[in-house]
Amino acid sequence: MLASCSSKKQVVKSTPPAASQPPKRTNEVIRPAQNISENILVKKYTAQEYIERFKAIAITEMDRYGIPASITLAQGLLESGNGNGTLARVANNHFGIKCNTDWQGKIIYQEDDIKDDCFRVYNSPEESFRDHSEFLKRKRYAFLFELDKNDFTGWANGLKQAGYATNPQYANLLISLVQRYQLDQYDRKEQLADKEKREDKVLAEIAKELPQEIKKETAKEPVAMKIYEVKAGDTLYAISKRFGISVDDIKILNNISAADIKPGQLLLVSK
Repeated sequence: MLASCSSKKQVVKSTPPAASQPPKRTNEVIRPAQNISENILVKKYTAQEYIERFKAIAITEMDRYGIPASITLAQGLLESGNGNGTLARVANNHFGIKCNTDWQGKIIYQEDDIKDDCFRVYNSPEESFRDHSEFLKRKRYAFLFELDKNDFTGWANGLKQAGYATNPQYANLLISLVQRYQLDQYDRKEQLADKEKREDKVLAEIAKELPQEIKKETAKEPVAMKIYEVKAGDTLYAISKRFGISVDDIKILNNISAADIKPGQLLLVSK
């Protein structure tokens, strides 16, 4: 899930995380403003606008690798807060992909599993979508590429089974998004001969990268998203206090107003 990297990296000195950490990086560090609303002025997407903007690249990735476009779009919607989260807006990172020891591109530090988790920065959203596909070309996900490329249910459950995310409801969240926005309309059936040809190509690529991937695998933690399901009686203020995020940030991340929340609604509650 790799992005291009510059031959001349700017060395940025920054305060290292307090806990035990890997050797100091020399990657260029991107620093967002303290408040998300102060960051680069970019379009704030609704879910439907996000889908319209990125459906073409999701279909391209599906045709190349066999990952259902519906799954790629659902993951992007969920993990980037419709493209409005800090990682997506500042780092073009739509899938919460973290750095590993071999990542040479730009980076950004943001609280996730630890206070200063290291995430990849991309030059464009398209690079993020391509790196997402490349990221999935690992042994732990190899069985997924044997599924039909319109089997979004199989992919959703398989991603959870393979440990892609720590959220126990991850598969259900993806399936719910696919159904809510009819994302499966972008999936395509394939003839058996085409399926076998695609499988052989992708699995051969995975096998070729396997020795190097085994060394990297332990450096990759599952995506740990903070998604909250609204309960009866909840208010944005109460939710903001629970998760230590401002009401304004919740509104921006989810493109909502205070009157919009209702029981059962899923909110992104981390920047």
